[in-house]
Amino acid sequence: MKPYYQDDLVTLYHGDFREFDIPMGADAVITDPPYGETSLEWDRWPNGWVEEVSRFSNTLWCFGSFRMFHEHSADFKSWKFSHEIIWKKQNGTGFSTDKFRRVHELATLWYQGAWSEQRHDVPRVAQTSMGDKSSRTKARGEHLGKIGDGAYVDDGTRLQTTVIDANNEQSRAVHPTQKPLKIISPLINYSAPVGGLVVDIFAGSGTTLLAAKLMDRRAIGFEAREKYCEAAAKRLSQQTFYVGDSE
Repeated sequence: MKPYYQDDLVTLYHGDFREFDIPMGADAVITDPPYGETSLEWDRWPNGWVEEVSRFSNTLWCFGSFRMFHEHSADFKSWKFSHEIIWKKQNGTGFSTDKFRRVHELATLWYQGAWSEQRHDVPRVAQTSMGDKSSRTKARGEHLGKIGDGAYVDDGTRLQTTVIDANNEQSRAVHPTQKPLKIISPLINYSAPVGGLVVDIFAGSGTTLLAAKLMDRRAIGFEAREKYCEAAAKRLSQQTFYVGDSE
């Protein structure tokens, strides 16, 4: 089927991913499915999609809420759960006044096969504290298994934490559930090497595809609604957009 958009790294198709022949061995699927939590016409959980992913990748990053994962837990029964990332937003969602205001979403990592066969290159970020950056010792607590002290040189960075602050797209968003580059990029870095292949089966505004392109990864995306294919293609083709996009 003819791509809706294509360049040297990214290919975007208009349609259901299950209708396409996706290359085997994709490094990771990173996607944001409809959660099925509202009465909006497009917010419907696509049955069977999780199992379909295993045809072409053994690594899946899936955005969602705890409610979504709880209600559809059976869909993930053939996958092993690794861990979750918490996207902390600057603004909450929903209008309920009888619950805590939700200002986060989850991105969960699932895999098939042996953990040792997975890529897990945890990003490192600058340490913001004013602590000493000289050599020091480290040790593990007994609950993690006994290990002797060891010396290391503090290089001023730390492993990326599981809570990532990233502002909503807000005024420049072209999709109602658009994710910022700042939350997608660490997931790509963790699971796909430079030159690797990332797949997004619910591409929406194309953020995953754009992040992959900026990070020199190949990407294939699928979006069922043409108006969002058009919006994603515009984002991907506007070279000036990349320069000023810090999210």
